[in-house]
Amino acid sequence: MEADVIVIGAGLAGLVAASEAVRHGQRVVVLDQEGEQSLGGQAFWSLGGLFMVDTPEQRRMGIRDSRDLALRDWMGTARFSGPQDELPRRMAEAFVDFASGEMRDWLHGLGMRWFPVVGWAERGGGLADGHGNSVPRFHVTWGVGGGVLAPFLRLCREACEGGRLRFAFRHRVSGLRVEAGRVRGVAGEVLAGDDVSRGQPSSREVVANFEMTAGSVVIASGGLGGNHDRVRALWPVERLGPPPKHMLSGVPDHVDGRMQEIARDAGALIINADRMWHYCEGITNFAPIWPAHGIRILPGPSSIWLDAMGRRMEAPCYPGFDTMATLRRIRETGYDHSWFILTQKIIEKEFALSGSEQNPDLESGRWREVLRGRLLSKGAPAPVEAFKRRGDDFVVASDLEELVAGMNRLTQDAPLDAAAIRAQIEARDADLENPFGKDAQIGAIRRARLYRGDRLLRTARLHPILDPKAGPLIAVRLHILTRKTLGGLATDLQGRVLGDDRAVFPGLYAAGEVAGFGAGGYHGHAALEGTFLGGCLYSGREAGRAASGK
Repeated sequence: MEADVIVIGAGLAGLVAASEAVRHGQRVVVLDQEGEQSLGGQAFWSLGGLFMVDTPEQRRMGIRDSRDLALRDWMGTARFSGPQDELPRRMAEAFVDFASGEMRDWLHGLGMRWFPVVGWAERGGGLADGHGNSVPRFHVTWGVGGGVLAPFLRLCREACEGGRLRFAFRHRVSGLRVEAGRVRGVAGEVLAGDDVSRGQPSSREVVANFEMTAGSVVIASGGLGGNHDRVRALWPVERLGPPPKHMLSGVPDHVDGRMQEIARDAGALIINADRMWHYCEGITNFAPIWPAHGIRILPGPSSIWLDAMGRRMEAPCYPGFDTMATLRRIRETGYDHSWFILTQKIIEKEFALSGSEQNPDLESGRWREVLRGRLLSKGAPAPVEAFKRRGDDFVVASDLEELVAGMNRLTQDAPLDAAAIRAQIEARDADLENPFGKDAQIGAIRRARLYRGDRLLRTARLHPILDPKAGPLIAVRLHILTRKTLGGLATDLQGRVLGDDRAVFPGLYAAGEVAGFGAGGYHGHAALEGTFLGGCLYSGREAGRAASGK
């Protein structure tokens, strides 16, 4: 055998699985169809947020959290249904135990550190036992995505130097070798070298074929968000309405789901394939790296969110509250876009952008840089101001009628009525004067500001949207942004892939997004955020151990 363990995919889950297998004495080969410049996969582009429970960071911010509360939030969000969710449910319980137990100590011991202000993502749909995080749990890693990858890159490189691990880049797997019902290795093509930058489309020229044998094969090849045809084919019409005609991509086009289908053709079971996690706050990247490159706005709670016809969206469709409900609400209109309307005061305090490249202060790992970039600078953080100036989706105006005229120039197929929008905003602004009031979003903003992390960094003081002193006014056209696959290869809790008969498929393991982040979909129907990187870490470690016979 060329190796004891073959890992397909050099992203976070693959690196964790490979380093764990090496730790247990295995000889490992890591294959990836992209070049070395793409080492780390999609985690490299991430904000580095991790879902952790009852941490010192939470306690210092006055947050009281527990394993039981986190599990209640998870189950209320997941809404597991049917016998295919038995193992995903158990995987979710195991992950919450991990996130409230050894996760932080393990990662801290590897050198990770976290931004001291814990973020509050997916605040929820309005019911205590329903969707959302009851408390802030989103721990941003210093160094963002690179900070999460760093310890596992170090471990893998040390293993390379010690002769225990080898990377084989530009090796595209096209088939699994199955003998007597057991996976014995892989076969595929060697692609021509290509020095394109990370994330850019690379050559698919084949220069050779290869075969490789091993005792175990771990698939960690990621999701399918770059394959819009596949996204539309799997789109859950009965839950979300018809698939969008236009979408932006939150991942490069090589994230195409190809390896899932190869495993299925070899006899592996795929479950929950129609469960996905796509964002509603996508904006077109003015400096794209991959085709249809979109960036996600990470919004605070204050922007007014209008559908494509100019109607203010109702609870829980507020910024940062319930991604899936908002996506369903947007698709009900028959259009693929929606709108934020906000003020300069709101954009300065509440707008952040997803991705490592959009957060140089957090990437630096220095609190001083965060203070300089987010609290002491004039205007919004520099990357946000750059999009406001250069982005195709931004409109800036001194009054509402001018703003709506600019919005209509962007979406001539869905003209907006300035008078109707004014009436809605004036009603919202008037409710600020009522100490009781009935505007649910204003109530949510007041609750958010009870958390000192939000008061400091994420939630602007309440003010009238139409107050000239808060201006100028800003509108942002928002696109649906493809991102995560919540279903995938069915596995048990150790990452062992199941076959069509739901029995263990000997020799085959899976981790990360290709396995729905664990067991074929440990999120169920929706996610709490911070659970994607966390799922790669946990499922990668479990699969690496199991593939080593541990």
